[in-house]
Amino acid sequence: MTPHQENTPLQLLQGLELKAKRAAHGLPQQMDIQTTWDAIGFRLMGQRLVVAMKDVREILTPPIMTRIPGARHWVLGIANIRGNLMPILDLSGFLTNEPGELKRRSRILVVSQRGVTAGLMVDEVFGMRHFLDEEFSPQHAAGKGTPLESYLMGSYRQTGEYWGVFDMNKLFETPEFMKVAA
Repeated sequence: MTPHQENTPLQLLQGLELKAKRAAHGLPQQMDIQTTWDAIGFRLMGQRLVVAMKDVREILTPPIMTRIPGARHWVLGIANIRGNLMPILDLSGFLTNEPGELKRRSRILVVSQRGVTAGLMVDEVFGMRHFLDEEFSPQHAAGKGTPLESYLMGSYRQTGEYWGVFDMNKLFETPEFMKVAA
């Protein structure tokens, strides 16, 4: 073809096809999508535990509390949280029947279950945790043989550590937990 000769439409299309093939990227790789379970990690009675993210409304530093006369020892008091009165309960004290100790790292997990909103004091909060489904085991590797055992519904093993899955629904279904008067 001479320099002054025009390309036919077929030759133009073939040239465009060749350019497109040279610039094309390969297809994306097939990736396995892994689902995760999102939770809040905390420490209670020396055990690493997690609770479903959906069960925790917020995390607070221990607020100023007013004691309630005639309440069980694990009822720490009532607190005004943004204009709403909320009972603050010592989760360790309830489980062991011994008063827990309020420490610098202690936090309050605000939970709502069965129409009841309460703050539960725990030893420490580690924040959000994400676990792969295959890391779950129905055996209670964390908390076995402790007062926590009946409130655990399995555990996750991640980087060599077990995280017991604490069942908030079961806690709030426990008649003794709902009876706060001494």
